Amino acid sequence: MRKFIFKALRYSGLPFLIRSFIQRKKVTIVLFHNPEVAAADMAFKYLKSKYNIIDLNDYVNALKSQNFSSIPSRPMIITFDDGHIKNYELLPIIKKYNVPITIFLCASIINTNRHFWFNKKVEGVVGSDLKSLPNIERLALLNNHGFDQNQEYENAQALNEFQIKEMAPFVNMQSHTLFHPILPKCKINDAKVEIGDSKKLLEEKYNLKINSISYPNGDYSMRDIKLSKDAGYECGITVDFGFNNFNADLFRLKRISVNDTRDLNELIVKSTGLWGFFKTFNGRKQTYGFHSRTE
Repeated sequence: MRKFIFKALRYSGLPFLIRSFIQRKKVTIVLFHNPEVAAADMAFKYLKSKYNIIDLNDYVNALKSQNFSSIPSRPMIITFDDGHIKNYELLPIIKKYNVPITIFLCASIINTNRHFWFNKKVEGVVGSDLKSLPNIERLALLNNHGFDQNQEYENAQALNEFQIKEMAPFVNMQSHTLFHPILPKCKINDAKVEIGDSKKLLEEKYNLKINSISYPNGDYSMRDIKLSKDAGYECGITVDFGFNNFNADLFRLKRISVNDTRDLNELIVKSTGLWGFFKTFNGRKQTYGFHSRTE
C-alpha cells in the first residue's frame, strides 16, 4: 500500500510543480543517515538530474554576505547525520557523481569502537521515550541495561580516522556533538561540552574546519543556539520541516528527511517535501527529530 501511495503521488504531477515553482527559488536540504551503496547511487543520480547540488558552506557564506549570485536555481544540499561506518562505502559514488555532501560526525564515537546509544534496544522502552528523558536519566537507564557510552565493543559503528581523512577532500565534515545526546535534555554544562568540545576535537585531531553543527535528533533550544554561537559555529541544522530562503535563520536551517529509501518513487516524493507536507498537515512530525524552543 505504501509503495502504491508513493507511486501515485509521483505521477500526480505535484512533485514536478513543487520543483518548478517552489524549490526553484528555495534551498532544499535533505537528510540521509546510513543508506546502502545501491540506494545512494540511485539517490545521487536522480537528485543531480533534477537539482543543482551545492555545498553547505556556499549557502552559509551566501546567507552571511547576502550575496546569492553564486546560488543556482533549484539548489539542494545533501547531508548525512552521525558518521556511520558504512558511509565510507559511498566514497566511490560521491566521486562518480561529483556531488558535494556534508557528514555530521559524533566526535567521541568516530575512530573508536563505541556504539551509538540509539542503536541499543531497551526492553519495554521505545526510542522516543528514551529521547524524552533528561540526559542523566537516559544514560542511567541505558547503563542499567548494559550500555555505557564510553564502552569499547568488538566492532565499530562509526567512521575511523583513516576513512575520515580519505573522504575529507570530497566531503564536508562537520559536528554532530560528542555522543549524540538530546541537547535540550542536557544540563547547561553538559550541553556546552557536547557542543564546544566536539568542534575542538574535530579541528585539533582531524584537522577539519568546523563551522556547522547538526543538532542531534533535530532537537534544540534557544540555549543550545546560544551555546553554538558562543562556541564559534556559523550555522545550526535542524530537522524542522521545510525549505530555506535567502533570509533564513542561520541557526535554524530546515531539512527534509528522505530516510535512506531504496524506492525511487519515495525519494522523488520526499525530496520535494510533499510527504512531509502531508504529515505536518495531519499534525504529525517528520520521522526523524523534533525541536524544543524552551529557554
